[in-house]
Amino acid sequence: MKKSVKIICFSLIALSFLFAGCKKDSASEKNKGADKFVKIGIAKIVQHDALDAVEQGIIDAVKDSGISASYDLQNANGDANTASQIASQFRDENVDVAVGIATPVALALANTIKTTPVVFATVTDPLGAGLVSTVEHGENNVTGMSDELPSKEHIKLFKEIAGIKTLGYIYTASEDNSISSLELVRSACKENGIALVEQSISNSSEVRQAAQAIVDRVDGIYLTTDNTVFSALPSLVQVFNNAKKPIFSGDVTGAKNGGCFMASGFNYYKAGYATGEIVVSILKGASPDTIPVRFMTKPEDSDLLFDLDAAKACGITIPDEYLKKATFIIENGELKDLSSK
Repeated sequence: MKKSVKIICFSLIALSFLFAGCKKDSASEKNKGADKFVKIGIAKIVQHDALDAVEQGIIDAVKDSGISASYDLQNANGDANTASQIASQFRDENVDVAVGIATPVALALANTIKTTPVVFATVTDPLGAGLVSTVEHGENNVTGMSDELPSKEHIKLFKEIAGIKTLGYIYTASEDNSISSLELVRSACKENGIALVEQSISNSSEVRQAAQAIVDRVDGIYLTTDNTVFSALPSLVQVFNNAKKPIFSGDVTGAKNGGCFMASGFNYYKAGYATGEIVVSILKGASPDTIPVRFMTKPEDSDLLFDLDAAKACGITIPDEYLKKATFIIENGELKDLSSK
Protein backbone atom coordinates (compact mmCIF):
# COMPACT_ATOMS: atom_id res chain seq x y z
CA MET A 1 0.00 0.00 0.00
CA LYS A 2 2.80 2.41 0.96
CA LYS A 3 4.52 1.57 -2.31
CA SER A 4 1.37 2.45 -4.27
CA VAL A 5 1.03 5.78 -2.47
CA LYS A 6 4.66 6.65 -3.27
CA ILE A 7 4.12 5.83 -6.95
CA ILE A 8 1.01 8.01 -7.08
CA CYS A 9 2.82 10.90 -5.36
CA PHE A 10 5.76 10.70 -7.76
CA SER A 11 3.32 10.57 -10.68
CA LEU A 12 1.49 13.67 -9.47
CA ILE A 13 4.77 15.55 -9.00
CA ALA A 14 5.91 14.58 -12.49
CA LEU A 15 2.62 15.73 -13.98
CA SER A 16 2.83 19.06 -12.13
CA PHE A 17 6.29 19.68 -13.63
CA LEU A 18 5.01 18.72 -17.07
CA PHE A 19 2.09 21.17 -16.93
CA ALA A 20 4.31 23.89 -15.49
CA GLY A 21 6.67 23.34 -18.41
CA CYS A 22 3.79 23.60 -20.90
CA LYS A 23 2.62 26.85 -19.35
CA LYS A 24 6.15 28.24 -19.42
CA ASP A 25 6.57 27.27 -23.07
CA SER A 26 3.23 28.89 -23.92
CA ALA A 27 4.19 32.09 -22.13
CA SER A 28 7.58 32.07 -23.79
CA GLU A 29 6.00 31.79 -27.23
CA LYS A 30 3.60 34.62 -26.44
CA ASN A 31 6.42 36.90 -25.27
CA LYS A 32 8.95 35.75 -27.84
CA GLY A 33 11.39 38.59 -28.43
CA ALA A 34 10.13 40.58 -25.43
CA ASP A 35 13.12 39.67 -23.25
CA LYS A 36 15.68 40.16 -26.02
CA PHE A 37 17.76 43.33 -26.19
CA VAL A 38 18.20 44.39 -29.80
CA LYS A 39 19.79 47.20 -31.77
CA ILE A 40 17.78 48.95 -34.49
CA GLY A 41 19.19 51.38 -37.03
CA ILE A 42 16.74 54.01 -38.32
CA ALA A 43 17.77 56.44 -41.06
CA LYS A 44 15.71 59.15 -42.75
CA ILE A 45 16.54 61.14 -45.86
CA VAL A 46 15.94 64.56 -44.26
CA GLN A 47 14.47 65.97 -41.08
CA HIS A 48 10.95 67.37 -41.21
CA ASP A 49 7.76 66.94 -39.17
CA ALA A 50 6.32 64.02 -41.15
CA LEU A 51 9.46 61.90 -41.15
CA ASP A 52 10.10 62.70 -37.48
CA ALA A 53 6.59 61.39 -36.75
CA VAL A 54 7.35 58.19 -38.67
CA GLU A 55 10.53 57.68 -36.66
CA GLN A 56 8.70 58.16 -33.36
CA GLY A 57 5.92 55.79 -34.42
CA ILE A 58 8.47 53.05 -35.11
CA ILE A 59 10.12 53.51 -31.72
CA ASP A 60 6.77 53.49 -29.89
CA ALA A 61 5.57 50.32 -31.64
CA VAL A 62 8.73 48.47 -30.62
CA LYS A 63 8.44 49.76 -27.06
CA ASP A 64 4.77 48.77 -26.81
CA SER A 65 5.65 45.23 -27.92
CA GLY A 66 7.82 44.79 -24.83
CA ILE A 67 11.05 44.46 -26.80
CA SER A 68 14.03 46.26 -25.27
CA ALA A 69 15.95 48.11 -27.96
CA SER A 70 18.69 50.65 -28.47
CA TYR A 71 18.67 52.85 -31.55
CA ASP A 72 21.12 54.38 -33.97
CA LEU A 73 19.12 57.30 -35.38
CA GLN A 74 20.60 58.86 -38.52
CA ASN A 75 19.71 61.70 -40.92
CA ALA A 76 21.15 61.73 -44.45
CA ASN A 77 20.41 65.45 -44.85
CA GLY A 78 19.11 64.90 -48.37
CA ASP A 79 22.38 63.43 -49.62
CA ALA A 80 22.52 60.03 -51.36
CA ASN A 81 26.22 59.57 -50.57
CA THR A 82 25.53 60.15 -46.88
CA ALA A 83 22.71 57.59 -47.09
CA SER A 84 25.18 55.03 -48.45
CA GLN A 85 27.63 55.78 -45.63
CA ILE A 86 24.87 55.29 -43.07
CA ALA A 87 23.95 51.96 -44.67
CA SER A 88 27.56 50.78 -44.37
CA GLN A 89 27.60 51.94 -40.75
CA PHE A 90 24.47 49.92 -39.92
CA ARG A 91 25.96 46.87 -41.63
CA ASP A 92 29.24 47.17 -39.71
CA GLU A 93 27.37 47.68 -36.42
CA ASN A 94 25.46 44.43 -37.03
CA VAL A 95 22.11 46.02 -36.22
CA ASP A 96 19.28 43.50 -35.83
CA VAL A 97 17.00 45.47 -38.19
CA ALA A 98 17.76 48.46 -40.45
CA VAL A 99 14.91 50.84 -41.22
CA GLY A 100 15.02 53.33 -44.11
CA ILE A 101 12.56 56.22 -44.06
CA ALA A 102 11.98 57.44 -47.66
CA THR A 103 13.12 55.94 -50.96
CA PRO A 104 16.77 57.09 -51.25
CA VAL A 105 17.68 55.80 -47.80
CA ALA A 106 15.71 52.57 -48.23
CA LEU A 107 17.55 51.90 -51.49
CA ALA A 108 20.92 52.58 -49.88
CA LEU A 109 20.14 50.10 -47.10
CA ALA A 110 18.81 47.42 -49.48
CA ASN A 111 21.83 47.76 -51.79
CA THR A 112 24.34 47.56 -48.95
CA ILE A 113 22.81 45.16 -46.43
CA LYS A 114 22.10 41.70 -47.82
CA THR A 115 21.52 39.47 -44.80
CA THR A 116 20.13 41.67 -42.02
CA PRO A 117 16.40 42.52 -42.36
CA VAL A 118 15.75 45.87 -44.05
CA VAL A 119 12.39 47.59 -43.54
CA PHE A 120 11.42 50.58 -45.69
CA ALA A 121 8.99 53.28 -44.56
CA THR A 122 7.06 55.90 -46.56
CA VAL A 123 8.25 54.69 -49.95
CA THR A 124 5.72 55.80 -52.58
CA ASP A 125 6.53 53.22 -55.25
CA PRO A 126 8.49 50.26 -53.84
CA LEU A 127 7.97 48.34 -57.08
CA GLY A 128 9.27 51.12 -59.30
CA ALA A 129 12.18 51.71 -56.93
CA GLY A 130 13.16 48.04 -57.23
CA LEU A 131 12.88 47.30 -53.52
CA VAL A 132 10.39 44.48 -54.13
CA SER A 133 9.07 42.69 -57.22
CA THR A 134 5.54 42.37 -55.81
CA VAL A 135 3.58 43.99 -52.99
CA GLU A 136 2.16 40.60 -52.04
CA HIS A 137 5.29 39.80 -50.04
CA GLY A 138 8.79 41.07 -49.30
CA GLU A 139 11.90 40.47 -51.39
CA ASN A 140 14.69 38.43 -49.75
CA ASN A 141 15.57 40.49 -46.64
CA VAL A 142 13.46 43.55 -47.59
CA THR A 143 9.84 44.56 -46.87
CA GLY A 144 8.04 47.63 -45.55
CA MET A 145 5.34 50.29 -45.88
CA SER A 146 4.24 52.43 -48.85
CA ASP A 147 2.94 55.99 -48.58
CA GLU A 148 1.30 56.14 -52.01
CA LEU A 149 -1.29 58.94 -52.05
CA PRO A 150 -4.67 59.04 -53.82
CA SER A 151 -3.44 61.96 -55.95
CA LYS A 152 -6.21 61.62 -58.54
CA GLU A 153 -8.88 62.01 -55.87
CA HIS A 154 -6.97 64.91 -54.30
CA ILE A 155 -6.71 66.88 -57.54
CA LYS A 156 -10.36 66.28 -58.41
CA LEU A 157 -11.30 67.60 -54.95
CA PHE A 158 -8.95 70.58 -55.35
CA LYS A 159 -10.74 71.56 -58.55
CA GLU A 160 -14.16 71.08 -56.98
CA ILE A 161 -13.48 73.24 -53.91
CA ALA A 162 -11.02 75.85 -55.24
CA GLY A 163 -12.07 75.92 -58.90
CA ILE A 164 -8.49 75.67 -60.16
CA LYS A 165 -7.79 75.55 -63.91
CA THR A 166 -3.99 75.50 -63.76
CA LEU A 167 -2.01 73.52 -61.19
CA GLY A 168 1.58 73.91 -60.05
CA TYR A 169 3.74 70.95 -59.04
CA ILE A 170 7.30 71.04 -57.70
CA TYR A 171 9.26 67.79 -57.52
CA THR A 172 12.77 66.51 -56.89
CA ALA A 173 14.13 65.09 -60.14
CA SER A 174 16.48 62.69 -58.35
CA GLU A 175 13.83 61.10 -56.08
CA ASP A 176 12.13 57.99 -57.48
CA ASN A 177 9.04 58.58 -55.37
CA SER A 178 8.69 62.11 -56.79
CA ILE A 179 8.90 60.86 -60.38
CA SER A 180 6.26 58.22 -59.64
CA SER A 181 4.02 60.87 -58.08
CA LEU A 182 4.55 63.18 -61.06
CA GLU A 183 3.10 60.58 -63.41
CA LEU A 184 0.01 60.29 -61.22
CA VAL A 185 -0.39 64.07 -61.09
CA ARG A 186 -0.07 64.35 -64.87
CA SER A 187 -2.73 61.69 -65.35
CA ALA A 188 -5.08 63.32 -62.84
CA CYS A 189 -4.74 66.75 -64.44
CA LYS A 190 -5.48 65.27 -67.86
CA GLU A 191 -8.60 63.53 -66.56
CA ASN A 192 -9.88 66.70 -64.91
CA GLY A 193 -9.04 69.13 -67.72
CA ILE A 194 -6.44 70.99 -65.66
CA ALA A 195 -3.28 72.51 -67.14
CA LEU A 196 -0.17 71.40 -65.27
CA VAL A 197 2.89 73.59 -64.68
CA GLU A 198 5.88 71.53 -63.54
CA GLN A 199 9.06 72.70 -61.87
CA SER A 200 11.91 70.37 -60.91
CA ILE A 201 14.47 70.95 -58.18
CA SER A 202 17.61 69.16 -57.03
CA ASN A 203 17.82 70.26 -53.39
CA SER A 204 15.87 72.10 -50.69
CA SER A 205 17.63 75.43 -51.28
CA GLU A 206 15.86 75.64 -54.66
CA VAL A 207 12.31 75.34 -53.29
CA ARG A 208 11.70 79.08 -52.82
CA GLN A 209 13.04 79.93 -56.27
CA ALA A 210 10.92 77.17 -57.84
CA ALA A 211 7.81 78.46 -56.10
CA GLN A 212 8.52 82.00 -57.29
CA ALA A 213 9.02 80.72 -60.84
CA ILE A 214 5.53 79.25 -61.11
CA VAL A 215 3.32 81.12 -58.63
CA ASP A 216 2.11 83.72 -61.16
CA ARG A 217 1.33 81.05 -63.77
CA VAL A 218 -0.93 78.79 -61.70
CA ASP A 219 -4.18 78.93 -59.73
CA GLY A 220 -2.77 76.76 -56.94
CA ILE A 221 -0.14 74.16 -56.10
CA TYR A 222 -0.39 70.50 -55.12
CA LEU A 223 2.19 68.85 -52.86
CA THR A 224 2.80 65.12 -52.73
CA THR A 225 5.20 63.40 -50.34
CA ASP A 226 8.38 64.92 -51.76
CA ASN A 227 10.78 65.02 -48.82
CA THR A 228 13.03 67.69 -50.32
CA VAL A 229 10.07 70.02 -50.86
CA PHE A 230 8.71 69.43 -47.37
CA SER A 231 12.06 70.08 -45.74
CA ALA A 232 11.72 73.66 -47.04
CA LEU A 233 7.92 73.92 -46.82
CA PRO A 234 7.84 77.28 -44.96
CA SER A 235 9.52 79.06 -47.88
CA LEU A 236 7.01 77.65 -50.37
CA VAL A 237 4.09 78.53 -48.11
CA GLN A 238 5.33 82.08 -47.80
CA VAL A 239 5.53 82.55 -51.59
CA PHE A 240 2.04 81.20 -52.26
CA ASN A 241 0.44 82.88 -49.25
CA ASN A 242 1.83 86.25 -50.34
CA ALA A 243 0.30 85.66 -53.79
CA LYS A 244 -2.97 84.47 -52.20
CA LYS A 245 -2.82 81.21 -54.11
CA PRO A 246 -4.08 77.99 -52.43
CA ILE A 247 -1.89 75.07 -51.42
CA PHE A 248 -3.24 71.51 -51.26
CA SER A 249 -0.88 69.28 -49.30
CA GLY A 250 -0.77 65.49 -49.32
CA ASP A 251 0.87 65.67 -45.88
CA VAL A 252 -1.32 66.76 -42.97
CA THR A 253 1.54 66.75 -40.46
CA GLY A 254 3.41 69.65 -42.07
CA ALA A 255 0.17 71.52 -42.83
CA LYS A 256 -0.63 71.78 -39.11
CA ASN A 257 1.81 74.69 -38.96
CA GLY A 258 -0.56 76.72 -41.12
CA GLY A 259 -0.60 78.16 -44.63
CA CYS A 260 -2.00 75.21 -46.62
CA PHE A 261 -5.68 75.82 -47.29
CA MET A 262 -6.26 72.07 -47.38
CA ALA A 263 -4.38 68.88 -46.55
CA SER A 264 -5.45 65.29 -46.90
CA GLY A 265 -3.37 62.22 -46.27
CA PHE A 266 -2.59 59.47 -43.83
CA ASN A 267 -1.32 60.12 -40.36
CA TYR A 268 2.49 59.79 -40.47
CA TYR A 269 2.77 58.76 -36.84
CA LYS A 270 0.35 55.89 -37.55
CA ALA A 271 2.39 55.04 -40.65
CA GLY A 272 5.48 54.85 -38.47
CA TYR A 273 3.67 52.71 -35.94
CA ALA A 274 2.58 50.33 -38.72
CA THR A 275 6.20 50.15 -39.86
CA GLY A 276 7.24 49.45 -36.28
CA GLU A 277 4.78 46.54 -36.18
CA ILE A 278 6.58 45.05 -39.18
CA VAL A 279 9.89 45.44 -37.31
CA VAL A 280 8.38 43.70 -34.28
CA SER A 281 7.14 40.80 -36.41
CA ILE A 282 10.64 40.32 -37.80
CA LEU A 283 12.26 40.50 -34.36
CA LYS A 284 9.82 37.81 -33.20
CA GLY A 285 10.88 35.48 -35.97
CA ALA A 286 8.99 36.38 -39.15
CA SER A 287 11.00 36.40 -42.38
CA PRO A 288 10.86 39.69 -44.37
CA ASP A 289 10.11 37.82 -47.61
CA THR A 290 6.84 36.53 -46.12
CA ILE A 291 5.53 39.94 -45.01
CA PRO A 292 3.36 41.87 -47.55
CA VAL A 293 4.04 45.54 -48.28
CA ARG A 294 1.78 47.56 -45.98
CA PHE A 295 -0.47 50.32 -47.35
CA MET A 296 -2.28 52.91 -45.21
CA THR A 297 -5.78 52.43 -46.65
CA LYS A 298 -8.05 52.33 -43.60
CA PRO A 299 -10.24 55.45 -43.02
CA GLU A 300 -8.86 55.78 -39.49
CA ASP A 301 -5.32 55.98 -40.94
CA SER A 302 -6.06 59.30 -42.69
CA ASP A 303 -6.61 62.91 -41.65
CA LEU A 304 -8.30 65.89 -43.33
CA LEU A 305 -7.28 69.45 -42.50
CA PHE A 306 -8.71 72.81 -43.55
CA ASP A 307 -6.98 76.11 -42.83
CA LEU A 308 -9.88 78.58 -42.78
CA ASP A 309 -7.47 81.51 -42.52
CA ALA A 310 -5.64 80.48 -45.70
CA ALA A 311 -8.92 79.70 -47.46
CA LYS A 312 -10.32 83.14 -46.62
CA ALA A 313 -7.16 84.87 -47.86
CA CYS A 314 -7.53 83.00 -51.17
CA GLY A 315 -11.24 83.80 -51.45
CA ILE A 316 -12.28 80.15 -51.11
CA THR A 317 -15.43 79.00 -49.32
CA ILE A 318 -15.22 75.41 -48.13
CA PRO A 319 -18.55 73.53 -48.34
CA ASP A 320 -20.00 72.34 -45.02
CA GLU A 321 -20.12 68.76 -46.26
CA TYR A 322 -16.30 68.71 -46.26
CA LEU A 323 -15.84 70.73 -43.08
CA LYS A 324 -17.90 68.11 -41.24
CA LYS A 325 -15.37 65.46 -42.29
CA ALA A 326 -12.34 67.43 -41.09
CA THR A 327 -10.12 65.99 -38.36
CA PHE A 328 -8.21 69.28 -38.01
CA ILE A 329 -9.22 72.90 -38.60
CA ILE A 330 -7.07 76.01 -38.31
CA GLU A 331 -9.00 79.19 -37.55
CA ASN A 332 -7.65 82.52 -36.30
CA GLY A 333 -4.22 80.93 -36.12
CA GLU A 334 -5.38 78.16 -33.77
CA LEU A 335 -5.22 74.46 -34.61
CA LYS A 336 -8.30 72.52 -33.49
CA ASP A 337 -8.16 68.74 -33.24
CA LEU A 338 -11.58 67.32 -34.13
CA SER A 339 -10.47 63.71 -34.48
CA SER A 340 -11.91 62.67 -31.13
CA LYS A 341 -15.34 64.17 -31.82
